Amino acid sequence: MILYHGSNICIEQIDLAMSKPNKDFGRGFYLSENETQAHEMAVFKSMQLGGEPIVSTFEFDHTVMECSTLRIKVFEDYSEEWADFVFANREGFEAERYDIVYGPIADDRVGLQIRRLKDGNIDRTEFMNRLKFMKGVTYQFFFGSEAALKYLKKI
Repeated sequence: MILYHGSNICIEQIDLAMSKPNKDFGRGFYLSENETQAHEMAVFKSMQLGGEPIVSTFEFDHTVMECSTLRIKVFEDYSEEWADFVFANREGFEAERYDIVYGPIADDRVGLQIRRLKDGNIDRTEFMNRLKFMKGVTYQFFFGSEAALKYLKKI
């Protein structure tokens, strides 16, 4: 399976220490099956941090998703469990740590929705509904451990 990572730099070697905290599925390396989505992220990152938009391509041995000693979590769709997981990670709690997580991407305005939930202006169901990616469901892969990274190969 081919996966893409959008950034303002070319990723030759994945370094989890460079990952930023408080992301949807925790601190780790994120990729998409959707090259367009990865390119949009690369454009966003280059506007934010400078540099040029670059999409790095990786081959993923996805057979690990079916039977593995790795801790793997799959969110098939938006759900309250998914919303709670994103909320916890965005708030820095990292409720439960996984090697690989696959699930929907949260909308870019997550911070605003977290504040609304914390302030009691919306409930959990409304929080989940507002996190949905506005262009339709787009999924992402999260790799959060060195053990998981062994299943990715730079192309």
